[in-house]
Amino acid sequence: MRKAILATAIAFTALSAQAKDIVDTAVGAGEFKTLAAALEKAGLVQTLKGPGPFTVFAPTDAAFAKVPKAQLDALLADKEKLTSVLTYHVVPGQVMAQDVKAGKVKTVQGGELTVSTGGGVKVDAANVVKTDIVADNGVIHVIDSVVLPK
Repeated sequence: MRKAILATAIAFTALSAQAKDIVDTAVGAGEFKTLAAALEKAGLVQTLKGPGPFTVFAPTDAAFAKVPKAQLDALLADKEKLTSVLTYHVVPGQVMAQDVKAGKVKTVQGGELTVSTGGGVKVDAANVVKTDIVADNGVIHVIDSVVLPK
């Protein structure tokens, strides 16, 4: 009996060590360095490490590279605006690709993303290029552009 309890405790510890939140999952993917730095500057890392669940439409480093340098530098220097832009990429709850429907989706920022499903999934003008990267507190869908609140 004691061996079974010990084995269960070891297995649980191993699973806990493997579990990653949205931030750790994104950092581990290697293509979200700019997003990770922006989350840090905006003070949102702890929020996205929280219990969630969250659905994050995560722009890659290549997506951030599409933003003109002066505009990106200004955004990164303005914590309030940066927070607004980043939280516009986050939807409360865990929405898997199979559950996505066309229409308006309320964001954590308070605005609404427009999701379209004809010819591939888009959020506003960004294409969803990878889906269902599962974290222990939500899911990440990768997008090819930074989306801005209206």
